[in-house]
Amino acid sequence: MSKTLVVVVPDADVLAATVASRLVAKIVDAQAERGAASVVLTGGRIAAKVLRTVNDLPEARAIDWSHVDLWWGDERFLPAGDPERNETQARAALLDALPLDPARVHPMPASDGPDGDNAEAAAARYAAEIRLPFDVLMLGVGEDGHVASLFPEHPVLNETGTAVAVHNSPKPPPIRISLTMPTIQAADEVWLIAAGPDKTDAVGAALNGDHTKPAAHATGQSRTCWLLDEAAAAKRY
Repeated sequence: MSKTLVVVVPDADVLAATVASRLVAKIVDAQAERGAASVVLTGGRIAAKVLRTVNDLPEARAIDWSHVDLWWGDERFLPAGDPERNETQARAALLDALPLDPARVHPMPASDGPDGDNAEAAAARYAAEIRLPFDVLMLGVGEDGHVASLFPEHPVLNETGTAVAVHNSPKPPPIRISLTMPTIQAADEVWLIAAGPDKTDAVGAALNGDHTKPAAHATGQSRTCWLLDEAAAAKRY
C-alpha cells in the first residue's frame, strides 16, 4: 500500500530546492541499487526552477547522467522546439547542460514529428516506447486539481491504456498527449508539487479526499509525496 507524505516548506524557492535535493538523492539511490534510474518530468514554473536548482547542487555530481532515462508526464502537441512544450523548457533549464545518453531521453512526439498532426498515433508511439516502472514521477497540480493533462470530468480520465491523446483541453493548447492515470499509478513514487495561493483550494480538496480532483488519484506504488509551499498547503487539513 502506498504511503503518503506531505512536506510543507515556506515558499516556492525553498520548495524548488527541496524537490531538487530529493530528486538527486532518489536518482543516486536508484543507480546504487541497479545502475540506472528512470524519472518522469513535468512542466511549469516550479518544475523549471527545480531543474535549474539540480544543476547547482554539488551532490548531483554523484549521478551518472548517461544512465538516467527521462520521460514526460504530458506534453503540448506543438512543433518541436516550441517554447510552450515541456521538453523545450526542460532542455533550457537543465537537460542541454548534462552528459545524457540521447537514446535515454524520451520526449513525447511533436506535431511535426513522424506522425504529423495525428495525436492518437503520436500517443500510441509514445506508449509503445515506455518502459515501466518509473522510479519517480513528478506532477504539477493545476488550479482545478488536474495532473499531467488529465482534467476534471474529461473523458481521458477513464482511459486504461498507457498514453492518450487529449482533445478539447480546457487549457490551451487544445491538443495534448498525456500519460494515463493507470500509468501514473504504476510509478514507484509519485510526487505532486504545488506552490502559491492559486493552488490552495485544489490541493486542499485532493488531500481531503475530493475524488473529482484528478490529483487525488495520483498515487505511487510505494510512496506518494505532496511537496508544497505554505500557501498551497493552507487548506490541507
